[in-house]
Amino acid sequence: MDEAVKELKEIVDGSNNIVFFGGAGVSTESGVPDFRSEDGLYHQQYKYPPEQILSHTFYMRMPEEFFRFYKDKLLITGVKPNKAHLKLAELEKQGKLRAVITQNIDGLHQAAGSKEVLELHGSVHRNYCEKCGKFYDFDYMANAEGVPVCSCGGRIKPDVVLYEEGLDMGIMQKAVEYISNADVLIIGGTSLAVYPAAGLIDYYRGNKLVLINKSATPRDRQADLVVQGAIGEILDQI
Repeated sequence: MDEAVKELKEIVDGSNNIVFFGGAGVSTESGVPDFRSEDGLYHQQYKYPPEQILSHTFYMRMPEEFFRFYKDKLLITGVKPNKAHLKLAELEKQGKLRAVITQNIDGLHQAAGSKEVLELHGSVHRNYCEKCGKFYDFDYMANAEGVPVCSCGGRIKPDVVLYEEGLDMGIMQKAVEYISNADVLIIGGTSLAVYPAAGLIDYYRGNKLVLINKSATPRDRQADLVVQGAIGEILDQI
């Protein structure tokens, strides 16, 4: 165990008011592609760039193309929680971790057993008819041909925040409360480049800000501890 991981373990051992804020890097070890790495979604070739496809305007104008990309790249079957998800669920069970705040939409934190999960960008496991509001699950969307349609004839929309759409202010407010009251804030697997989510770090008032990421982030200088590496391997050691 290197010095940084040892220090992280001491911080975790000494607190029962930890909040975790995570991004795509938390799920890459489960086989879920991220957006900005070399083989991430932004570096793959499509007729339209992913940012355009995953926008509200594109969804409205070209739903067939939207759902083709969505089902191909975001509805990933067979993925399971990794060591990071499992460790966070374990810390919550021990009464040490108060909440997981995630930018991910894959539902892996809940699959690992975490109870208090704030999903800033929604979830692929929740889908609703735009006409009558009927709920549809992941399997229905994954197996639907073309544009998924409700029994009432309405189009079914994933409960996922697209570009140009606002975040759920109720969830954001709850995230702000958890972070501002936290003793320890651990941020992992995120480049801290996507706003407004990345701005949540500014609400932390404590002196135990930990950043865990494979590469440097714009906020490393603000951190009290920076641990570089795969987040699952690092959290597994504590």
